[in-house]
Amino acid sequence: MSNRRVAGPEIERLIQLLAKVPGLGPRSARRAALALVKKREALMVPLAAAMTEAAAKIVVCSNCGNIDTLDPCSICRDERRDPGLLLVVKDVSDLWALERSGVVQSRYHVLGGTLSALDGIGPKDLSLDRLVARAAEGSVKEVVLALDATVDGQTTAHYVTDLLAGLPVKVSRLAQGVPIGGELDYLDEGTLAAALKARTPM
Repeated sequence: MSNRRVAGPEIERLIQLLAKVPGLGPRSARRAALALVKKREALMVPLAAAMTEAAAKIVVCSNCGNIDTLDPCSICRDERRDPGLLLVVKDVSDLWALERSGVVQSRYHVLGGTLSALDGIGPKDLSLDRLVARAAEGSVKEVVLALDATVDGQTTAHYVTDLLAGLPVKVSRLAQGVPIGGELDYLDEGTLAAALKARTPM
């Protein structure tokens, strides 16, 4: 197989960077790079400007862990949201998936991962202290553990349940609709809606 370069170093670097985006392998990255190059003025230049602006302005919400251009984020600032309902998610992608379902007007808390001995992720690597502090503030009545139905997700759910055991909050989790081994980011809105409506106590 030939390793000859077919384009200049700038285009090769673009392909290499695109190949690091989840869901894009080397072939898809080459196709994406070619599409960008062909539509430089209509697509590549505005995309580069948007990425530069996003890189400069995007911040992690110090309250919930969401990403936004505001801190606190737009969701934390939204007074229409139920302050008594706090949905705990693994990652921002899960928060976005739940928001797409449109069935809940809650607050969120992003853990930043799940406990995993194999990956070396322990309690100190997750936003657990902030979660306990938020749950103890008094306005939160129910904490919904909207975590993946995987071994790591369930381990984390039980750990969080134990952490919150001494607080006057109801702890529940997603129920039907989320298959064992399933990840929230890959589920459709209907499945997420059913899981939220049928949540069960821990």
